[in-house]
Amino acid sequence: MRIKELKVTVREVCKGYANDAEEGVVGYGGRLDIRPRYQREFVYRDSQRDEVVRTVMRGLPLNVMYWVDRGEGCGGDTDGPRYEVLDGQQRTVSLCEYVDGSFSVDDLYFYNLPADRQEQILDYSLFVYVCEGTDSEKLDWFRIINIAGERLTDQELRNAVYAGPWVSDAKRYFSKTGCAASTLGDGYLKGKSIRQEFLEAAISWAADAEGKTVEGYMGEHQNDPTAQGLWSYFRSVVEWVQAVFPTKRGEMKGLKWGLLYNAHGDRRDLDPEVLEGRVSELMADEDVTRKPGVYEYLLTGNERVLSIRAFDRRDARAAYERQEGVCPICGEHFEFKEMEADHIVPWSEGGRTVPDNCQMLCRDCNLRKGARG
Repeated sequence: MRIKELKVTVREVCKGYANDAEEGVVGYGGRLDIRPRYQREFVYRDSQRDEVVRTVMRGLPLNVMYWVDRGEGCGGDTDGPRYEVLDGQQRTVSLCEYVDGSFSVDDLYFYNLPADRQEQILDYSLFVYVCEGTDSEKLDWFRIINIAGERLTDQELRNAVYAGPWVSDAKRYFSKTGCAASTLGDGYLKGKSIRQEFLEAAISWAADAEGKTVEGYMGEHQNDPTAQGLWSYFRSVVEWVQAVFPTKRGEMKGLKWGLLYNAHGDRRDLDPEVLEGRVSELMADEDVTRKPGVYEYLLTGNERVLSIRAFDRRDARAAYERQEGVCPICGEHFEFKEMEADHIVPWSEGGRTVPDNCQMLCRDCNLRKGARG
């Protein structure tokens, strides 16, 4: 890891400043991404914003800022800015907006100030740490410094590390308010696109399909010219869900659909009509306490994802007294606390969580019965 100190003036940072809403914020003569395209926009309260300007007016030190060095090849109009602000985004925006005349502090706009006070602000030096290193080193470092103010999400940190044409194009699909991924997959994804949660989900699913980590997948595609492959994969996932489970329900939102698609997307035995009937039955089953688990259960048969309702203590105690503390499988006597309530007729075979279907088994017998399915 290489970390170098850089002192830049407010004048230098404000040169070429442009704030274009979701298209991003740039400065430093076009060499600095103050806020990359489609990254969520943090908004300082007026009092915080004004205090940043007052600190500079008084010549007092601001906290250190952190930039990412994307490399020598990232400068120029065609390849985009070389640097990206990792920490210090709102302080930088506050200063640039004030110099740009967007707001006043103590009833004075920048252009109202005497020339010497304007020069004092423009000549103020910002203390910046610039980070260079391997991807894993930068991620570790970014997580350490990301401890105050508006914390960046893990995906926002990754976007900084793997900045390049692929990430920029991926944000176009997955990170903009009203983006294509939001339009197509809003009923299946939780979170907000602007917080990079849609992008993170899509990358994690695609990485799983290739047996890679999220970081490994992003590193492999960092210099790809477009993210068309990721977008095509995401569309395939959503179209598969819509085909297999055509009735959209609120319980579908936030499931790991990509992982289910990776494991079951090529199956030919999935009948949407039959599945819809089972979904309706299970949604109405009062013993199923975790309704979102219905979809995974129908694909995998894993009953645990349904969180089948357990017998309450009263029913368990009644069964224990009825059995006089004897386990019906091994025939041994146990204390109440050493036994577990069990469905006589398993739930998967139509057994309900009712007193007449409750028996008490010792822990070993209950474990063996569960293992047999």
